[in-house]
Amino acid sequence: MTNSSASVKRILVVEDEPAISQVCLRVLTSERFEVDIAANGELAQAKLQEKDDYTLILIDIRTPVMNGKELYQWIKEKYPELTNGVIFTTGDVMGGDTQSFLELAGRPFLPKPFTPDELRTTVQQALSELEK
Repeated sequence: MTNSSASVKRILVVEDEPAISQVCLRVLTSERFEVDIAANGELAQAKLQEKDDYTLILIDIRTPVMNGKELYQWIKEKYPELTNGVIFTTGDVMGGDTQSFLELAGRPFLPKPFTPDELRTTVQQALSELEK
């Protein structure tokens, strides 16, 4: 069975913690997604400029060099059609700034640490929303 590139769903994972990146990579590739990893927002920008056909973008809010909030603002300006595919991850949901940002963005988020099943469920829900 061959996959045409049009049917392959691509996910960009923006995560600076190698263990979490690897879990995302393993879980999402087992679900037949093509996955790219960027350790920070600046590297994610480069990947998005290289190929802007990502279905979903999983963004850790706290990454070095350029954080997830800054990356999301950049995506809104440069690739507004991709904003509906953004899912945030964070270990800091209780912080006022982060909570306010998540409410304003109105995008789904996964609190860290998350399980592989929570990742699968959140990704499937986001895909369902995109297909509406």
